[in-house]
Formats: sequence, structure tokens, C-alpha cells
Amino acid sequence: MHAITPCLWFDTQALDAATFYVSVFDKSKLGKVSHYGDGAPLPKGTVLTVTFELNGQEFMGLNGGPVFKFSEAVSFVVNCETQEEIDDYWHKFTADGGQEGQCGWLKDKFGVSWQIAPKVIGEMMADPDPNKTNRVMQAVMQMVKIDLQTLEAAYYG
Repeated sequence: MHAITPCLWFDTQALDAATFYVSVFDKSKLGKVSHYGDGAPLPKGTVLTVTFELNGQEFMGLNGGPVFKFSEAVSFVVNCETQEEIDDYWHKFTADGGQEGQCGWLKDKFGVSWQIAPKVIGEMMADPDPNKTNRVMQAVMQMVKIDLQTLEAAYYG
């Protein structure tokens, strides 16, 4: 078990979201599901929490009603090795109501923010050559979904 487990607050879609996320990532699984009982804020029998694991990281989904909303202030980064991975995750997360953002960011159909990024971008942005990092940043700022070939061209000048 991880020392820190992110908990995502949904109105009533925690189980649907967990099921969706498990379908997107390999090596993922649903965990325990608990339900509201009598006298709870949501109707008896409504899913209260669901645990799920995505590539070894444990999460919890909570149905708490429409009190809090997701924002881009918190996002999950998916580090991709190839353009095919970037394209695959991008398609899965933007399908059925997801929304594209800028610079590799998107919101899934539940409103959760994700960054679909090539793993090498961290190395590129940490390069000691400010000309390289500036070119990479300028390229990323022009993108919606990240194009790895364009990013590499910018990096190598």
C-alpha cells in the first residue's frame, strides 16, 4: 500500500469513474466498494467509496454530492514513452465528453484533469542549455495534444 492515496470527490459517479480509469490503464483493478446506509447525506445504497489501482498507484473515489468540483489546480501526469501511447491515452480520455486543453492537458468526462506527456519532456526542460529549453517551451505552448516529433525537432534545433 502506498503511504499517500489520492481521493477524488465525485457527485455520484465514483464507481463509473473508477471503472473507466481501470479500463484505460494496464495493470489496474477495482478494489472495495462501500455504500451509504440509513441517515446518510445520499440515499441508502448509493456508493460511498470505491478503491481502485492504476499501474500500482492506489486511488479512492468518494461520492459526496455536488459540494466540490474538480479544477486544473490538481492533475495527474501520464508519462508516455511513444507518440502512440500519447495518442492512445489522449483518445481514451477525450472520448465521450472529455475536453482537450492546451500543452498536453485535458479533462476527462468526469472533469478530472490529466497531463498526457512524453517522459522525455522532463529531461528536455532540465537541459542546462536555455536555448533548448526555450525552444521546447515555445513548441509546447503551441500544442494541444503533444506531438513528440515536433518537440524533438524543437529540442535539437
